[in-house]
Amino acid sequence: MRVNGTHYRTVWLEGATVKLIDQRRLPFAFEIRSLGTYQETAEAIRDMTVRGAGAIGVAAGFGMAQAALVAPDGAVDAELARAAAALRATRPTARNLFYAIERVEEAVAEADPAAKRARAVETAQALADEDARAGERIGELGQALLPSPASVLTHCNAGWLAFADWGTALAPIYRAHREGKAVSVFATETRPRAQGAKLTAWELAQEGVPCTLIPDTAAGSAMRQGLIQVVLVGADRIAANGDVANKIGTYQLAVLARTHRIPFYVAAPTSTIDLSCPSGERIPIEQRADEEVLWTEGVTPEGHPARVRISPEGSRVRNWAFDVTPADYVTALVTERGVIRAEPEAIVKLSRDRLSFPLG
Repeated sequence: MRVNGTHYRTVWLEGATVKLIDQRRLPFAFEIRSLGTYQETAEAIRDMTVRGAGAIGVAAGFGMAQAALVAPDGAVDAELARAAAALRATRPTARNLFYAIERVEEAVAEADPAAKRARAVETAQALADEDARAGERIGELGQALLPSPASVLTHCNAGWLAFADWGTALAPIYRAHREGKAVSVFATETRPRAQGAKLTAWELAQEGVPCTLIPDTAAGSAMRQGLIQVVLVGADRIAANGDVANKIGTYQLAVLARTHRIPFYVAAPTSTIDLSCPSGERIPIEQRADEEVLWTEGVTPEGHPARVRISPEGSRVRNWAFDVTPADYVTALVTERGVIRAEPEAIVKLSRDRLSFPLG
């Protein structure tokens, strides 16, 4: 996607260096980080320098490639095992991270010893290309679900920053906008890290899509006033029965959407589906540091970074990063393979018939 008219991917590999956009600095500064080792890449995933289901999957794949490239002769498998353990320990909820690591492991295991390094790099790059192509295809299929005119409510950030390119929940909006549809967005702030305020609003401004930022608590009122025609969100993991894990606050939007008879769509690539997870009750839910709730970050009127406390000393905190929306509340899943109901039969068929995307 475009930043000041220039195309970027969120994460890419140059030699043995992972390059990525530092999402912690947005929207006040646009900076590219260079990560020289898989340990640095793992830490960037952990501290949310890079975030979003697809983006951390791509970063993990490139982290595996880094490990293979620096491993001594005859020790590629051992170094990859160490890298896989470090990367898997970063964040537990997004399926894409684990999917990417597994893809590289499988590819290297099948390769001759002399080809293991090349196979790791090729597979990691293929994952990134597949992620970008999946987002583009989700945009093509999903835009048909958006009337014109339409106001779309989205939550957190599931745009191109959250994937290699295009994104999921924002991809249909970008496609519809480029095709001349009258589409606008209501974006929730998405507390406590404000991904909607900091990332989604910034992305949409770069693309020229009209966006209105609202507090998380205003979503129900906006629906009641008839301001929302569609709710469109992403996903970090989809269970085999169609239950969806996404940013905390998604479940209440699904309940509100049903109450107001508004379609509630979940956009995600098939790599987000976890057939080994029978239901949302089995999805691991990340709990993050108390400080994210107790403190907030931004800039002063003079443009200087600032961090301030917003809660009394001693406040107790529960900081769930995600929640689970039952499949019954999901109108449809929008994937690169098609738009399907959030039902086990459709999900299994889709997952076992996954497309292979051409590279380039």
